[in-house]
Amino acid sequence: MSSKHPIIALTGSSGAGTTTFRRIFDNIFRREGITAFRVDGNAFRRYDRKAMQHRVALAGEQGRCLSHFAPEANFLDRLEGLFREYSRSGTGLCRRYVENEELAEMYGQPVGSFTPWEEIPSGTDLLIYDGMHGGCAENSWTNREMSASHNPIIIRRRKKLKERKMRGIDIAQWVDLLIGVVPVINLEWIQKIYRDAHEKQKSPESVTHTIMRRMEDYIAYITPQFSLTDINFQRVPLTDTSNPFELREIPSLDESIVVVRFREPVRYDFPALQAQIPGSRMSRRNTLMIPGGMLDVAIKVICTPLVHELVERYRLTVNAT
Repeated sequence: MSSKHPIIALTGSSGAGTTTFRRIFDNIFRREGITAFRVDGNAFRRYDRKAMQHRVALAGEQGRCLSHFAPEANFLDRLEGLFREYSRSGTGLCRRYVENEELAEMYGQPVGSFTPWEEIPSGTDLLIYDGMHGGCAENSWTNREMSASHNPIIIRRRKKLKERKMRGIDIAQWVDLLIGVVPVINLEWIQKIYRDAHEKQKSPESVTHTIMRRMEDYIAYITPQFSLTDINFQRVPLTDTSNPFELREIPSLDESIVVVRFREPVRYDFPALQAQIPGSRMSRRNTLMIPGGMLDVAIKVICTPLVHELVERYRLTVNAT
């Protein structure tokens, strides 16, 4: 953590719904007069699209799984290096993943490739990360959870981490505000199938295969991050999502509730939050339940003061020097 150059991370799986949070945070930054540098987690993938397809196929032939969730498919050391350097100096090396045709035209590169590594421009107030590994801390969750686990999936992943000497990554330690975006799993699958089918022209069957193929990596590398987050936003649908692989319509926010869990509840004035978020109520001492339609309001009410505090602390430090 750094009071000098703050870092915010939105962490969640592909299909979790971080786009909504990205939009609201952009509005917060604009309203507060904050200059933020955005980091896309896809930029730290180890392989471009074609190379990853080849690696996945090769892994399948060898009887093992490879997915974008796993450390071996990402430059997690470089991501941690960026966070460490930004927290110290307000700069660092980053690049962009060319996700779609619009970006391909902008950068003059094919879809699925990466732009060159470049230095982050100086003068930003904070860095905000949006991706799948913002709360990755292999040392902590490997030692605390995996060592005592009897789950065969966890045991296999622990063995692979040891064999590949991948321990030591601790990205979460550099993050000042870590937010988990984690809908219940059926809803996450529905959102991913719908998004990939409509935005990437993939068949629902191929997306379902991808979900099943990477399940072990999801359990081993994604879910442990949500124990380290400062705040989790979990959307729960109030419609029947019993078979997410057949459902072709995403439940709306109005057909959902959102469970918001706070890691340090003593920091928050819950009566004040409830007064500002219509229909909200406490279900536990650290958990707020809100109507899904109030998600935008809740993110603004909860997160704006936290962002303001981080930036004010940064600006006071800058002025003092």
